[in-house]
Amino acid sequence: MPVGDALVAEPAVAPDSERRTRIDFYTGVSHRVHYACRVIRKARAAGNRAVVYTRDAERLLQFDSVLWTFSALDFVPHVYVDSPLALNTPVLLALDSDTAPDSDVLLTLDDDVPPRFEKLFTRYRRVIEVVSRDENDRKCARVRFKTYRDNGFEPSAIEITHGD
Repeated sequence: MPVGDALVAEPAVAPDSERRTRIDFYTGVSHRVHYACRVIRKARAAGNRAVVYTRDAERLLQFDSVLWTFSALDFVPHVYVDSPLALNTPVLLALDSDTAPDSDVLLTLDDDVPPRFEKLFTRYRRVIEVVSRDENDRKCARVRFKTYRDNGFEPSAIEITHGD
């Protein structure tokens, strides 16, 4: 399965100021939200804590719903960041990057570059972007990729050609 194999090999440790945040764009998937659920499932299987971020409340609600139903055999514990259970839940959903806590993985489902991303990304070992085949989604992703690169990050693109 081509989904984030490096997540399995990396220990769950918080980022520090001397380590670069790894940014991966998974591109060419047929359904952005469904593939994002697979990525989060894989991150959890590797013992990582994760934050899923977007300013689009409808998209985050859709992700929440699909995460409950995308696999009959897997349960991925998740809550919104403002839930009383957030401290004890490994996957948190955030509509505001300022409320997103430090974690191992940040999966962003936003169409735009997150506010203050330069500082935000340093709070995570890994940032993951999922990009569908939709032309508007691809266009927005190219802007994000270029912005990250122009600001000193070294994003990589991983083309998903099957299995999504």
